[in-house]
Amino acid sequence: MPELPEVETVRAGLADHVLGRPVTGVRVLRDRAVRRQAGGAAELEALLTGRTFTAAVRRGKFCWLTLAGPDGEPEDHALLVHLGMSGQLLISEDARSNPHLRVHLELAGGPDLWFVDQRTFGYLTVADLLPTPDGGPGGDAGGAPVAALLPAPVAHIGRDLLDPVLAEPAARAALNRRVRRGRRGIKTVLLDQTVTAGIGNIYADEALWRAGVHYARPADRMRPGLVAAVLDAAEAVMRQALVAGGTSFDALYVNVNGASGYFDRSLAVYGQEGEPCPRCGTSIVREAFANRSSFFCPRCQRAGRPQT
Repeated sequence: MPELPEVETVRAGLADHVLGRPVTGVRVLRDRAVRRQAGGAAELEALLTGRTFTAAVRRGKFCWLTLAGPDGEPEDHALLVHLGMSGQLLISEDARSNPHLRVHLELAGGPDLWFVDQRTFGYLTVADLLPTPDGGPGGDAGGAPVAALLPAPVAHIGRDLLDPVLAEPAARAALNRRVRRGRRGIKTVLLDQTVTAGIGNIYADEALWRAGVHYARPADRMRPGLVAAVLDAAEAVMRQALVAGGTSFDALYVNVNGASGYFDRSLAVYGQEGEPCPRCGTSIVREAFANRSSFFCPRCQRAGRPQT
C-alpha cells in the first residue's frame, strides 16, 4: 500500500496539474471505486460537476482536493482520495485505454484526471469537511495555506511526521507521549494511524533499523529520547523517499505522470532478507508480523538492548 511519500508525490502532482480547473464531467466505470459515496456515481457527479479544485492537501495516506462552487466560493466538502493497494491518479491520455480505469474526471483547460485501480481497494468520495480537533490546519499542502478543516472520514487520523504542525516542539513532545502510552510494541504504535499517520510497513522497518530498535520492543518502556530518535528516523527516511518519488516494487504505484519511484534501491532492511546489514554486515532477518513481515538486523536491533 502506498505510504506517506508515495501519497505526497501524488498530491504534489495534483497540485501542479488540476488546481484552478473546473470539473466539466464525471464518468464512473466501476461503482466499487465510489463505494464510499452514499448516493453512488450519480451523487459524485452532481457534487463535482461545475466545481473547481482549489487546493491539494495530504494527511498521512489520504489526500483531498478542496472545492469551490460555480460562484467561486469555497464549499464545505472535498474530493477525498484513498489509493488503497494499487490506486493511481493519472493525467496521461494513455489512461483512457487502461483496462483498470475506474473513474474519469473531465477538466477544463488541460488534461483530464483518471483514476485507475487494478485491485479496486482504493476509492474516491466527496466528503464533508469538519473542523480539526486541535484547531490547526487540516494537513499539508506543500507550503500553501490550509484551512482548519479535514474530511469527515479522516477526522480520527493523527498528524503525520511531515506535517508542519509537528515541527513545533510542543506538538512533537505530545506525540512522543502518545507513542509511549499503552503496552504495545513500537512498530505496532508506528503503524497506528490514529497516533501518527502515513507510516506503513516499509518505512516503519527502515526507521527502526536507523534508530537501532527492535520492532517488538514495548513502547511504554522506551525513554523519551529513544522514542524521539525513532520518530526522527521515520521522518528522515520518508523525506529521503519523497526526493526519490517514493518506493515502487512494481507498476502499481506511479505518480500522476505514470513514473515509478526509485527509493527501493536505498532500502536498508525492508525486503532484504539474507542480505548483509549495511551497518554491521549481519544477515537481515524476516519474521512474521501481524499478517505481514518485519525485516531487521538481529545484531543492530536486539530485542533486549538497553534503553538510551
